[in-house]
Amino acid sequence: MKIPFLDLKVPYKELKEELDSAYARVMEAGWFVLGEEVDAFEQEFSSYCGAKYCVSLGNGLDALHLILKAYNIGAGDEVIVPANTYIATWLAISYAGAAVIPVEPDVHTFNLDPRRVESAITERTRAIMPVHLYGQPAKMDSILEIAHKYHLMVIEDAAQAHGAHFQSKPAGAWGDAAAWSFYPGKNLGALGDAGAVTTDDSGLAERIRMLRNYGSRVKYYNEIKGYNSRLDSLQAAFLRVKLRHLDDWNRRRKAIAQQYLDGLMDLSDIIAPVLLDGVDPSWHLFVIRHAQRDALQKHLERAGIGTLIHYPVPPHLSEAYSDLGKRAGAYPITEEMARTVLSLPMGPHLAQESVEIVINELKGFVATNLSCSS
Repeated sequence: MKIPFLDLKVPYKELKEELDSAYARVMEAGWFVLGEEVDAFEQEFSSYCGAKYCVSLGNGLDALHLILKAYNIGAGDEVIVPANTYIATWLAISYAGAAVIPVEPDVHTFNLDPRRVESAITERTRAIMPVHLYGQPAKMDSILEIAHKYHLMVIEDAAQAHGAHFQSKPAGAWGDAAAWSFYPGKNLGALGDAGAVTTDDSGLAERIRMLRNYGSRVKYYNEIKGYNSRLDSLQAAFLRVKLRHLDDWNRRRKAIAQQYLDGLMDLSDIIAPVLLDGVDPSWHLFVIRHAQRDALQKHLERAGIGTLIHYPVPPHLSEAYSDLGKRAGAYPITEEMARTVLSLPMGPHLAQESVEIVINELKGFVATNLSCSS
């Protein structure tokens, strides 16, 4: 039996009639960039997130970048960011011309550790950019307390947190603005690339609307030097369909995560996710840690189980950021995570029987290792 890490064909099969109808509606309308479908999605998604405004964009990286640009954060400024995140979070800061200031995560939650943030603040710091990694919200109350103390902006990277909550408040509704990705594998995924910004700041929303469209509010009248990062009508229509199913699909993810947590409870060699009080994750990923991660991944692969590593190379050790001069050992918690994390199959269409097979294979690997070491 093959158990893929994620099968993107299955969601289409479940929603085929609705998605095909959305496709036909856009084709018949003949409007393919921005337009009514995009306006409708922005209204529906802002309402879902508890935000006043949503500005859709071409992808999640643009969402992070354009927030920074719209707030005039750039050369000479510093932005605090998790040391362990997908490189897009760092790239957005670099694109804006600001300096990346990495801070180590909490070893238990994988998220930015508020206890380490304050010591990283300087007179050049303009913003804190927490990432809700793997769908578990960061400790936003503590981060906001620090931000308010030093008059800093808080920009949430919510690319993996569609539908997650912290203290009953939606991820993305805590900071000055939030960036979202609708990459196909996300909890709310398009059938191509897409992204968005949500915010309660009307000025920010208006500026990003111009930035996404060549710096123009009215066609051919360009007020600022902008970009081309517009959501197309087809993706908006598909996202509107999927948004209606997001809460149900997240409930399915939660049940799968609980099955994993229950099944792995007695396996001391495997470190399962730890949830803070008040956290309701979206369970975008279910990430475990094991000292022999590579051997474990190969064991699961031989059993027909797909896994991924999120992420094998910390940004500070990537060739892209070699100019920072950071060597191995600069961020030991982050580097230890990169060596030990493994993402198990997760998605709303993963069968209970498949999860049980994964758990049994994990138990088998642990048992074999124990017998070999005894």
